Amino acid sequence: MADPSSLATPSPAAIRYESNQFRCEGDWTLDGIEGLGPRLQAVNWPADGVELDGSGIGAIDTTGALRLLNLIAELERASHPARLVNLREEHRALLDLVRERRVSAGALAAAPVPPGALERLGRRVLYHLNGGWAFLTFVGEAAMALGRLALRPGRFRWRVLFSDIETAGVRALPIIALLSFMMGVVIAYQGGQQLAFYGANIFIVELVALTMLRELAPLITAIIVAGRTGSSYTAQIGTMQVTEEVDALRTIGIPPMDLLVLPKLLALTVALPLLTVFADALSVFGGMVMAQTLFGVDFSDFLDRLPKVVTLTSFLLGVGKAPVFAAIIALVGCYQGFRVRGGADSVGRQTTVSVVQSIFLVIAADALFSVVLGGVGL
Repeated sequence: MADPSSLATPSPAAIRYESNQFRCEGDWTLDGIEGLGPRLQAVNWPADGVELDGSGIGAIDTTGALRLLNLIAELERASHPARLVNLREEHRALLDLVRERRVSAGALAAAPVPPGALERLGRRVLYHLNGGWAFLTFVGEAAMALGRLALRPGRFRWRVLFSDIETAGVRALPIIALLSFMMGVVIAYQGGQQLAFYGANIFIVELVALTMLRELAPLITAIIVAGRTGSSYTAQIGTMQVTEEVDALRTIGIPPMDLLVLPKLLALTVALPLLTVFADALSVFGGMVMAQTLFGVDFSDFLDRLPKVVTLTSFLLGVGKAPVFAAIIALVGCYQGFRVRGGADSVGRQTTVSVVQSIFLVIAADALFSVVLGGVGL
């Protein structure tokens, strides 16, 4: 809304002191108020009150009305009581309309106070608690789906299971073999250096066998699988979320839990213990190579002493952790995939979160195993 005179070349808006009043003059429009700021800064406002005379305003639009209201608010905050007088009726109506809209939009509200350190901590804790509860809910849904599968095994898609076993297990053998062998070499070298000082080279068998079979081989295998397979689960399901394939499955009556989660969960539960046994063998072989090369412990001596050192209990304890690690990796990977929203950037973000959470939970579970087993004498 503006006067017809505002269609002509605007007269610059100004404020002039006259007869104990500050007279508003010119066109208070988008073009007219350009450069008004420096002129207002030069005005010496009295401390006992400011009376603004609006009779000199030629034309006014919503921009000019908002600038005038802001000027009055600025004077009030600077302890200069201000009031507007002699304003034409049509100008006052526009001013009231702009004031009403500004109040309804919250423009007069105080700037939000940034949260303090304690509030930020509380929000962060609440965010993680909500995430943990959502993950537990997902685990419960997977358990219920697994129960339904046990009652009706004919509905299970075995071809998908065997394909996932190949992807998660067979194709992971090269990287597992390389890293396990290198870990055995490193453990044998570092420990053998210390044992050689005391002439106790033969004890390198205990060092490599117990360390790798009981602790490091299951843990390193799970970490590799979390980075390799768990991330692929998140990326696959996340991409299906972006392309709305998951919604399409629900539309045609196929539960995504049955098709996308259970085969991956069962496949990794089968594959990870086998990969752990494979890692055990390669890590011990790496230790044997290093023991014979640098510390004079022959293969025959190593293999003769190995059954005396590694009991069946120690071996099974190491392998027995693998199904738990597999369930953690598969559930976290699938859960983070279903949390993807938006586009490709969300897929990458949730994949990163999946790997970090899987590795963290695997290490935490391994620590819990150590504490519990140590408490019962194992």
